[in-house]
Amino acid sequence: MTYILVINAGSSSLKYQLIDIDTETVIAKGICERIGIPGSQLTYSPADGEKVVKQQDMRNHEDAIGLVLDILADKDVGVIQDMSSIAAVGHRVLHGGEKYSEPVLVDDKVLEAIEECIPLGPLHNPANLMGIRGCMAVMPGVPMVAVFDTAWGQAMEPKAYMYGTPYADYEEFKVRRYGFHGTSHRYVTGRAIAWLKEKGIPKEEARVITCHLGNGSSVSCSKGGRCVDTSMGLTPLEGPPMGTRCGSIDPAIVPFIMEKRHLTPSEMDTYMNKKSGMLGISGVSSDFRDLDAAKKEGNEKAALALDMFAYKVKQYIGAYAAVLNGVDAIVFTAGVGENDRTMRQMIAENLDYLGVKIDSDYNMTCPRGEEVEISAPDSKVRVYVIPTDEEMTIAHDTAALAL
Repeated sequence: MTYILVINAGSSSLKYQLIDIDTETVIAKGICERIGIPGSQLTYSPADGEKVVKQQDMRNHEDAIGLVLDILADKDVGVIQDMSSIAAVGHRVLHGGEKYSEPVLVDDKVLEAIEECIPLGPLHNPANLMGIRGCMAVMPGVPMVAVFDTAWGQAMEPKAYMYGTPYADYEEFKVRRYGFHGTSHRYVTGRAIAWLKEKGIPKEEARVITCHLGNGSSVSCSKGGRCVDTSMGLTPLEGPPMGTRCGSIDPAIVPFIMEKRHLTPSEMDTYMNKKSGMLGISGVSSDFRDLDAAKKEGNEKAALALDMFAYKVKQYIGAYAAVLNGVDAIVFTAGVGENDRTMRQMIAENLDYLGVKIDSDYNMTCPRGEEVEISAPDSKVRVYVIPTDEEMTIAHDTAALAL
């Protein structure tokens, strides 16, 4: 048994999974919430036991990591003997800028680079750093690996990642398309390539479009397992409209709304990231399940929000098929992509010019939580639903570097 601890640290939360990489089994998982805030708690779910919720103050991420290690090794509910059972720790890090296109063992130079990227990932990178430093403080000598969410997009060519502002903006401020959800896109692309290989399409020729659809959504395309383009940009705001994010808009809308609504730059940022998208259009919710229920009750704005989302994702699929000069597989993943059967149907409709034909009956009845093909037998393009597994990908990356 070789245990890898996977950490995904937020500003006031810390998700964790303990994975036996030899058997690809999740041994335990959970989350620390309200770190540094009154009422903090730890949730712990061992694979072969009852869920435990523990209320305890956590002043910082170091406290949170300490509590995680304590409960993992607890004599009553724990799953390991002690901390020495953990061979390495893998950390999800949002932004690596242009410095990192692969996972990397953490050292002082890496910590400095993550810190330098804080202006590009102001909400996530500081939290990721706290998670890494918290682990280093309570687990001295244990290898730490950083897996960057932006690494996938580093394969893009300049014609794909550059924006049309003066080149000096790129040179001085690194304004470019980075893309996010990279670990998810990489994982499901690899699984799609494995399916296509069984159909006689070798990896180097495989043209795959992946749709990571959830509260945050992005579409990406690849050739031979390398990213060609992706919908998120300098920040995760670009792309189709999302749960609370506006997605791609005419840039002139920003100063226009700021002037009309008397908003500061910070307030406008919140307006676009937290008050727009499905929530802003529908006035109902950012949750697609709520929108679907409202649509069935005759709510026209909820129906419009869903129609807009399907339309924009379809636009990206068409654009990326043009970039790839065709497509061999389309993948749906993440919360909406994996579970919203009606949305998959809406997106796949009228893509017959590409050779896309899904089995509508099977799409509406296929099992959840499993890799399935929902394309019809005579479809020229394979369409898959593949549950994403970012934590297992991080665990494999960590093992490859640290063990």
